[in-house]
Amino acid sequence: MSERTSESGGSAVTTIGMRVDGLTVDLHTPRGTVRAVDGVSFIAHRGRTLALLGESGCGKSMTAQAVAGLLEPIAEVTHGEIDIDGEDLLKVSRKRRRQLAGPALSIVFQDALTALNPVVKVGVQLAEPYRIHRRMSAKAARAEAIELMRHVGIPEPESRADSYPHQFSGGMRQRLLIAMAVALSPKVLIADEPTTALDVTVQAQILALLARLRKEHDMAVILITHDLSVVAEEADTVAVMYSGRIVETGPVTEVFEEPLHPYTRGLLESVPVDADRGAHLSSIPGSPPDLFSIPPGCPYQARCPLVMDVCRTDRPALITHGDRAVACHAAEGVHDDH
Repeated sequence: MSERTSESGGSAVTTIGMRVDGLTVDLHTPRGTVRAVDGVSFIAHRGRTLALLGESGCGKSMTAQAVAGLLEPIAEVTHGEIDIDGEDLLKVSRKRRRQLAGPALSIVFQDALTALNPVVKVGVQLAEPYRIHRRMSAKAARAEAIELMRHVGIPEPESRADSYPHQFSGGMRQRLLIAMAVALSPKVLIADEPTTALDVTVQAQILALLARLRKEHDMAVILITHDLSVVAEEADTVAVMYSGRIVETGPVTEVFEEPLHPYTRGLLESVPVDADRGAHLSSIPGSPPDLFSIPPGCPYQARCPLVMDVCRTDRPALITHGDRAVACHAAEGVHDDH
């Protein structure tokens, strides 16, 4: 039975779609083993969108792949729990995991052309979840696939069902991926950079489609992105990641209006707003540390304008402040200075 939790103020009650606790992923490379995801915890609520935000290499996509059970052979989950409706996905059998892929958890990738099978007609690919999970006949499954295409805005779905992926535009291919992902009304949908390769107009259409389907299916959406504007428009809550850890989390409006972590603040200040031509653009100095040489203490210390002696020796824990949480020794200083 799904857990229920009361939101801030006790006025709204939402169903928990997924609870991730202490997720840790190790990556085995020729140079040795490195920790790519380090103790990540979050809750995704049904009917809402949680954004995992951060620069490239911060661990957000690795987190998504671990949750979806799609880690490469060189990566493994070494600790943690991934709970959907009382089942820990890290402890169930492979057979059970396959049964849950679709009805419980689904994923939309950023590159639709490689995610779709290039030599199989799209109607056949869309019908597959119905044949596998609902034991439908080929005819009945095709009818469901056509209706699904119509539902996500594919024109002339009866004839386009016999087309191959390369015969669709990038935006239409992404709609097909989303259609496959929501076919069985999953409780949780992971969208891993779903609009990266699309132009701005098509991006808006795809994000609007995801928002509509989230409400219709009462899904918990986990949105993986580095785009602050997408987070501001589409997400309800945000978890900011850095060096494989969550460093700040909370409601999007609160985090964006009053960031508590200097990394979050740096990300927000790097977005040009009403900037004049030739004006100086703010940026975060340096780059994230190599995973093989993360310093003791806070991983952000070399780039942080508020670094203190304690930051070089003690790694800050993620501390809850009401409905916010932040991992920063200088969190109060950030709050007061904003």
